[in-house]
Amino acid sequence: MAMHKSSRLRQTTLAFIAVLATGCASAPNANPKDPFESYNRSAFKFNEALDKNVLKPTAQAYNAAVPDVAKTLLHNFFSNLDDITVTLNDLLQLKFKQAASDGSRVLFNSTFGILGLINVTERLEKHNEDFGQTLGYWGISSGPYLMLPFFGPSTIRDGSGLAVDGFTGVIPNIHDAATRNSLYLTDKIHLRAELISFESTLDEASDRYAFIRDFYLARRQSLVYDGNPPREKYIDEDD
Repeated sequence: MAMHKSSRLRQTTLAFIAVLATGCASAPNANPKDPFESYNRSAFKFNEALDKNVLKPTAQAYNAAVPDVAKTLLHNFFSNLDDITVTLNDLLQLKFKQAASDGSRVLFNSTFGILGLINVTERLEKHNEDFGQTLGYWGISSGPYLMLPFFGPSTIRDGSGLAVDGFTGVIPNIHDAATRNSLYLTDKIHLRAELISFESTLDEASDRYAFIRDFYLARRQSLVYDGNPPREKYIDEDD
């Protein structure tokens, strides 16, 4: 029953993205990368309020109460689960050498590392791959920027990739709802706690929404091209 609910949630998310992609008219002077800016800013305000009143206080309490050793174990555990998705997307992008490395991380950390709690593969590089990047690898444009409620910054392509990764991820496919939801919540709080130290940069931005949008789009472009994105061509270069 829980799996059916999870599938319906993913289908609803995909349908929502499709409606935005086909049914939202952009303003005449809108940022071409952000034609849904009015909606996106509303979703951003919602996420900011949720973070301010729930996530951030919880993450601060987590940082104060949880020992550093436990944080490291949790970080390793969730990183190991992520490596499964990374390895699958390595294969989809024909990055076989990288897939062998990431697959080895999963194998050794899941066994000798006690379900990933201990990172015994520190010498192997940790990569970042997901289905959104896989679509980009095969030439699919990112499409308009999209701020998703609860999930945060995304694009039409990356939002679709997020839904697909949900089918192959470990946590979404856990049958027991209590266990699945507990892992989701712990992962979210742990990640938010890790980001607290980076907030000073955001606080200096005159427009937090625009700063996050531009940073996200630049980072995703870099990830798709493995750190070597094509340089944008400007009009006056033709002269």
